[in-house]
Amino acid sequence: MIIKEYRILLPLEVTEYQRGQLYAVAEVSKNETGGGDGVQVVKQEEFTSEMLKPGEILNGTYTYKIYYSKSKSPWVFRKLLPDTAFILHEECWNAYPYCKTVITNPDYMKENFHLTIESVHLADNGETENALGLSKELLAKREVVMIDIYDDSFLKQSDITPEADPRIFKSKKTGRGELTEDWSTTTKPVMCCYKVVKIQFKMFGFQRFVEGLCQRQYPRIFSKFNRETFCSIRQMVRYDDG
Repeated sequence: MIIKEYRILLPLEVTEYQRGQLYAVAEVSKNETGGGDGVQVVKQEEFTSEMLKPGEILNGTYTYKIYYSKSKSPWVFRKLLPDTAFILHEECWNAYPYCKTVITNPDYMKENFHLTIESVHLADNGETENALGLSKELLAKREVVMIDIYDDSFLKQSDITPEADPRIFKSKKTGRGELTEDWSTTTKPVMCCYKVVKIQFKMFGFQRFVEGLCQRQYPRIFSKFNRETFCSIRQMVRYDDG
């Protein structure tokens, strides 16, 4: 199992990020079709749980989705594996500022594939050392990766657009945007999205490769999504007139 904790810094209040995140998710969902693939929303309902975080009662929204992802997978896997290997089941418990997502492949990998993302959003600069309360055993395995939305080094060139570039974007009403390299120490507000990603993939000859491949994708995914979230906050909360 590979465990990484991603810490994403943003120039937002924690409450603002929640609204911007919902808007960005809705925009991304519009594009999750094509090539026979797509997303099926099986269930969406309110939940109350004492099990997600022991000692706390959490309330929020539970969502169950099925992703059909064959066309988005590496060609070598498409050649070697059956269609059921590309059907991913996602369960998400959104009790913001805490969220948990679990992705499985019950039709093919069964209990041999398990991906968990736990997130918490705090009004700090990424210096909370165990924001998600990991055990000593997991802390010993954890690798911390800092992600700054100013930094585009995790992105592909096609990911960088003027509409979602914090170096260019400017909110007139709040004055936020046009970030400089030192923005996190010279700008307020600052918040951090802590995400612990745990991947377990048990298949002889493929485990290390697949677990590593998945973890290598997340810096790009989190960087791109959170840049878009910050730059879409204007449309979501109507900070600006245009």
